[in-house]
Amino acid sequence: MNPSGATLMGVVLLFLAAALPVEAGEVQVRLLLPVRARIDLTDRKTVTVAPFLVVSNEGEESASRSGVDVESEFERYMSRLIRRQTKLKLIESGPVDYPSYDLRVLSADTDFWRYLGERTQADLIVSGSLDFDIQDRSGYRTEEYVSPYDGRTYYRQVLVEQTGFEYDIVMQVFDGRTGEQLYSDNFKDFKQYDGERADPLQGMFENLYALEDRIANIFAQKQVEATRVLLTP
Repeated sequence: MNPSGATLMGVVLLFLAAALPVEAGEVQVRLLLPVRARIDLTDRKTVTVAPFLVVSNEGEESASRSGVDVESEFERYMSRLIRRQTKLKLIESGPVDYPSYDLRVLSADTDFWRYLGERTQADLIVSGSLDFDIQDRSGYRTEEYVSPYDGRTYYRQVLVEQTGFEYDIVMQVFDGRTGEQLYSDNFKDFKQYDGERADPLQGMFENLYALEDRIANIFAQKQVEATRVLLTP
């Protein structure tokens, strides 16, 4: 048996103890499978996080009024994530004067990304756009209640105060030497909390924590849990 086959068999045997019966002749097994990094880091040692474009909308204005600087918080988060999850050396990008704030136009401007790579001496450049939306989800809901007077069930309208936080991130990675786009993807997450005045900063980081494994997988190999059904004699 080759080494990779032996490794897979070892993983299967490791998780057979946690196997769940499905029906006679079948057993369900949970496996941890490696997922390769989305970009090739061969000969790439340095990275810079350029300012992300923040989409302006009603939710973003609410975040600003709540004292949340979406771009700065995200840049700090990405810097910590890269230091913790990779061996890449992080280089500060400094102020960046974008030639366009249309993401589609900017993404195709290889001359600009090559220039930024030369200025920062970074092998990789991370950039993209952010849309953090705070939503008032409060409204009236119909609920049942039993009358203490006659024991009958009635329906009534009650006000339920809830706040929703939605994060929409376009993540792009460019080659600092050629300006070529190496990677692009869209990450989205939504969280809803009881209460009209839920903390937007907490909501933002709850969104990011939910997306963290997928974001980290751009630069680092990760493990995902998968379920397989094996036939038994």
